[in-house]
Amino acid sequence: MSQKETVQTDIVVVGSGVTGLAAALTAAEGGARVMLFEKQPGLGGTSNFFEGVFAVESEMQRPGYAGYSRDDAFKGIMEYSHWRANARLVRAFVDESGPTIAWLQGHGVEFTEVTINMPRAPRTYHVPKGRGAAVVKALAAQAQAKGVQITRRAPVKKVLMKDGRVGGVIVDLNNIETEVAARSVIIGSGGYANNAEWIKKYTGFDLGENLIPAGNTNKMGDGIRMAWEVGAAEEGISVLELFRVGPLGPKYVMKNHAELMAVQPMLWVNQQGERFCDESIGFYETSVGNANARHREGYTYSIFDETIKDHFIEHGIDKGQGQDNPSGTRPVNFDKELVNALKEGSTDLCRASSVEELARMIGIDPATLKRTVDEYNGFCEKGHDDLFAKERKFLRPLKGPLFYAIKAKTIFLGTLGGIKVNHKMEVIGTTGAVIPGLYAGGFDAGGMYGDSYSIKDSSGASSAFALNSGRIAGKSALEYIGLTGASSSPV
Repeated sequence: MSQKETVQTDIVVVGSGVTGLAAALTAAEGGARVMLFEKQPGLGGTSNFFEGVFAVESEMQRPGYAGYSRDDAFKGIMEYSHWRANARLVRAFVDESGPTIAWLQGHGVEFTEVTINMPRAPRTYHVPKGRGAAVVKALAAQAQAKGVQITRRAPVKKVLMKDGRVGGVIVDLNNIETEVAARSVIIGSGGYANNAEWIKKYTGFDLGENLIPAGNTNKMGDGIRMAWEVGAAEEGISVLELFRVGPLGPKYVMKNHAELMAVQPMLWVNQQGERFCDESIGFYETSVGNANARHREGYTYSIFDETIKDHFIEHGIDKGQGQDNPSGTRPVNFDKELVNALKEGSTDLCRASSVEELARMIGIDPATLKRTVDEYNGFCEKGHDDLFAKERKFLRPLKGPLFYAIKAKTIFLGTLGGIKVNHKMEVIGTTGAVIPGLYAGGFDAGGMYGDSYSIKDSSGASSAFALNSGRIAGKSALEYIGLTGASSSPV
C-alpha cells in the first residue's frame, strides 16, 4: 500500500449492518459528520436476512393489549442468563427497543405484524415488510440523505489513538492506505463467524466440520481485533447463536420440506443411537442448538416412520420454520426431495424397510437404535415419556412399514461478543476504564447474553440488539464530541 493524505471527519463507523447503519444515521441526525466503511461489495451483511425485531412497549403492541412490559423483559433476559449478562446493558437495550420501532417507522420501514414464533411466548416479534433487507435499504438511504459518506470495499485496518483517545482509523481505499482522522469510532463489523482459527480457539469447534456458519461471509473479527489492539477488554467471545437444522447444510435452511420435517418434535437420536433431549425443545432454537452442540460430530438424527410422515403432510407441521413456513405448513414436497437425495447418494436423508436397516445406513449400531425405538414406542403407548418428559401430544410411535432418518447439523447464525462495553456502548479497557471515543455494538459487543442467546421470551433479540446498540452508540458518540443538544429523532 502507498500512503494517502489524511481525511477528516467527526465519527467513523466500521460496518454496514444495522448496527453500523443505525449508529451512522443517529449520529448524522445529531449534526455529526460521519463516514461509514464496509469491506464487502454490498451493504448489510447478515442483517439482510433477519425476519423479526424484538421490542416491548412499542406503539404497535398497544392495540393488542400486550401485557409484557419492559420490566418483564428485563427480568426474563437476566434470569435466562442466570445474571451473567451485563444488567445495565440489558436494561438499556430493553428500554430502547420500543422507541427504535417508532424510529424505524419514521424512516420508512413498514412492519406487517407483532407476533410470536414459539409457544407460550409474549407478542414481542415485530416483523418488517421485506425482512432485514428492507431495513438495511431504508437506513442506508436515510443515512446518505443526511450526509453520511458510505464507502464499500473499504476494510478498516486499525484504530488510531492520540493522547489516550481515539484519533481515527487506517482504512484501505482501493489498495491505498488512508488515514481518516476522527474524534470517535463506532465498531459494528459483525463478529468472527468465518474465522476458523478463532472459532477453534474460543469455542472448541472445527468450523465447517462440526459447526456450520449460516449466512455469514468474510466475518473475520476485524472490529474485535482492532479494539483489542488498542486495549479493549474481552467479554462474550465464546457465545454463539446456535441452531439445529437439516438435512443438507445451511444453504437449504428454510428452503425445503425435508428441513421442515427434520425440526419436528419426533424421535431424535445421536450417533450412538440414543435419545438426548425432550425433542419439543426444538420450538426454542437456543435450547436445541445447545443440546445438538454437545455432540462433537456436529449432527444428530431425526427418526420417523411412514405414518408420522403422512400425518405432517396431511395435517401440517407442529413447529414452524421462519415466517414463510408457519405451524400448519404441509411438507408436500418431502417425497420428491427424498427421491432426489437418494439419487444423489446422500446419507443425510435415508429410507429403509426396518429400523435395523436404517441404522446401518446411517452408521449406528442396529441393536442400539432398535432398543431406543422400542423404548420410545413404549412411552408413546402409555402416554408418558419416562426419560425426558416430553408432552404427550408429541409422542408418536414408529411402527413402519417404512422408516426415515434425516441428519440435523449444528449451525450458528453469528458470534455474539468479543468487546467489553458498558450500557452506553462505550468500550471498556483492560484496566476497567472507558477508552475515550471508542464504541462497539451488535455481534462485536459482549455482555448482552451471558453464555447463550436469549430467545425464549425475546425472539428477535440479535437483530434488535444490533439496532438498539447502534442507536445507543450513535447517541453516546454525539455526546462525547459535544453535540448533546442535537436531536436524533427522525421527525
